[in-house]
Formats: sequence, C-alpha cells, structure tokens
Amino acid sequence: MLYRRSMLVFLDDSGDPGFKVAKGSTPCFVIALVIFDDDLEAEKCAVAIKGLRRTLGLSDNYEFRFNGSNRDIRLAFLRCAARLEFRVRAIVMDKARIYGAELRSSKDSFYRYAIKMVLQHNFGKIRNARLRLDGHGDREFRRELRSYLSREVRSRAGDPPVIAKLKMVDSKRDVLIQLADTVAGTLRRDAEGLKGDAGEYMAAIRSEAAQFVREDPLAHAGRSTTMKRSSRIGAIRGFTSSHFNCPLAQPGRTM
Repeated sequence: MLYRRSMLVFLDDSGDPGFKVAKGSTPCFVIALVIFDDDLEAEKCAVAIKGLRRTLGLSDNYEFRFNGSNRDIRLAFLRCAARLEFRVRAIVMDKARIYGAELRSSKDSFYRYAIKMVLQHNFGKIRNARLRLDGHGDREFRRELRSYLSREVRSRAGDPPVIAKLKMVDSKRDVLIQLADTVAGTLRRDAEGLKGDAGEYMAAIRSEAAQFVREDPLAHAGRSTTMKRSSRIGAIRGFTSSHFNCPLAQPGRTM
C-alpha cells in the first residue's frame, strides 16, 4: 500500500530551550521538519544546495546556517530551496505561553517535548519516516533522546510507525539538515517579529500557491486532555505546492 512507503525527514531547531528571556533566551523556540516523499527529490535538493556554494564562491565545506549567514546568503539559499520539492512541518512555541514547571526548568525536557509534539501530532502526514537529526549534545543526551522518542512518539493501532529509523548526523556534512536549520531560523525570525527583515526571508522561500493551514493540537494540552483544532487561516503562497503546517503552542498544563 502507498502508506508503507518511507519518507526522509530532516529535523533542526532555532532558538534556545531556556526560559530566561530577560537574560537573553529567545522568546520563541522552533522545531522544523523538512520532509521528502521521494529520495530522488532529496538528492536533487542536496545537489542544488552544493551547487549554490560554488555559485556564491563559497568553500565546499561551508555550512549554511541561518544565524551564521549574512542577508545575501540567506536570501540566495532560501530562493534556491523554494524551487525544490519538499514539505515543511514546524512547531513554533511562544515560551510566555508555556506553564509546565518541568518544561520551564529543564532545557532537555523542553527540547524533547517540542520534538515529540511536532512528530506525534502530524495528522497522518508523517509515516515510516527515516528521521535525521543534528547530532549535537553528548552521547548520554543523544541516547536519552532516542529512547524518549521511541517511547513517546506512537502511531494509532493498525497504522505504520511515525518513525521507522532515527539517525544522528553531522550538520556540517549534511546540507539537508542545513536546510532544516535555515527554515527553522526563518520561521522564528518571523514569529518573534523583532527584526524588520523577516518578511524578506519568508517571501524568498514561498513558491507555488498553497493553502496555509494552522493545525493546533496543543490547545489546552495537559497530562490527560489534548484538544485538536484545525482551521484554515487564509490562502498564501507557501512552500512548494504543499501545505506548510505549523501547530502553535497554547497555554495549558504542558507536560
């Protein structure tokens, strides 16, 4: 059956998972997934990004990162990516609206929880994923993250697994993780609204006309209750010809 086909998913974040915003922590935290339904499209995307390095006169080892690049490089990268076929799912978490004591006190718990939510509440859009994550953190943290996702991210009875395989990769060597990083950085810049260039970056990555759908599985999230709400909030030009899905964190007893 078609749903048994695996997909290739690259995950990265933007912002920091700390809650001391007054002392420099970011107001928002973003997890972005870049999803390829066809391995060939992933290969095409990787080749295009590597080719962009040479077009820009950069080293073959240059790492595209939203925070490490200047405006011109960011725009060139996003415009290059917008011509390619992939889907994006992301969670943008406004820390002011997170009240769970453990999440606010433990960066690792908050980071794992954010990843769990964007993967678990995928509305059937992610199945049999070969998930690739930036392998930052020490060995113990990576082991705990792998165990946590294996335990917490589950599919419904009779459905294929959300995650088929999970692999930690080096972002310096993986341009598709770099794509996830740049998308996450773009979304955080837009969500926080603290700098005037966010519109440029969002416009650069938009391509063919698509519907922007807000799927909000986190409304009133708690230990025992999770409400799910889906509302269309307007037609815009979006990522390739697919939906850009962005569940937004809401107040609640987040655990």
